[in-house]
Amino acid sequence: MEDAIRAFVTFLETERGASRETIRSYRSDLRQFLSYLAASSRHAVSPEMVDPLAVRGYLAWLDQNKEKKSSQARKLAALRSFYRFLAREGRISRNPAAEVRTPKQPQHLPRVLSKDDANALMEFPEGDDAAAVRDRAILETLYSTGARVGELVAMNLEDLNVADGLVRLRGKGRKERIVPIGTVALEALQACHATPLATEGSDQGTPLFRNKRGGRLTARSVERIVAKYSGRLREGRISPHALRHSFATHLLDEGADLRAIQEMLGHASLSTTQKYTHLAMDRLMEVYDRSHPRARRTAEGETDRP
Repeated sequence: MEDAIRAFVTFLETERGASRETIRSYRSDLRQFLSYLAASSRHAVSPEMVDPLAVRGYLAWLDQNKEKKSSQARKLAALRSFYRFLAREGRISRNPAAEVRTPKQPQHLPRVLSKDDANALMEFPEGDDAAAVRDRAILETLYSTGARVGELVAMNLEDLNVADGLVRLRGKGRKERIVPIGTVALEALQACHATPLATEGSDQGTPLFRNKRGGRLTARSVERIVAKYSGRLREGRISPHALRHSFATHLLDEGADLRAIQEMLGHASLSTTQKYTHLAMDRLMEVYDRSHPRARRTAEGETDRP
């Protein structure tokens, strides 16, 4: 089983071009599954010995240990990918995880900033020192492009097309896409690369965002930067992904086409993008309930809305 996991991780690295965080997550989930199998069977387990009953037992064990349904679904998806790889390699005859139903997920909408809060967040990094200038550029770029944090830290100076207001993003599975980037974000980036943080690049290109030592900024560092400034907001801290959600929702609010938003976000399926229509409708109804004189609440908790 350990050999099979190592082969799968190598496949993710060399053929799928998966990010470091994705690989770390897959490796961790598969090793947890292996630990569960070892504890429950008390002897070595090979991939072909695993059946759907073992996978269901693993999910039940996760549930008993208070794992969130979203985490259970992610770990089941990791097992499906792992066994799909082994089936393609001819090492197993069937995928035991494919026969197991995904745990039902609680319905929740992503955190989205109001337009006023998004504008305020962009202004929080104050001063002209290199770190503040860089942090402003990070926030502006995340909000202007809808980039994932992994895509942001992978951006190089060579990916910018200042004349046309475009930037190249490298997404999941080595997929690339070209997205618009606003004038305000471009100005923030130009200011950023006029500071001492901008140093010479390498064979991998000149990183758009660097740390104080001159190396490429990590996703974890960007998460800390966003948390630092968003902590000043009334609603509290957000993750970089919340700026991606805000980017999509604000575009939709202003009448952008859902297909265009799908392209900019790099979603393979339109159904993934459609969650923003639900979010926009929920925000609309919230404003209606708060503002319309005939939408007051009844004793049963329902509104007078027709």
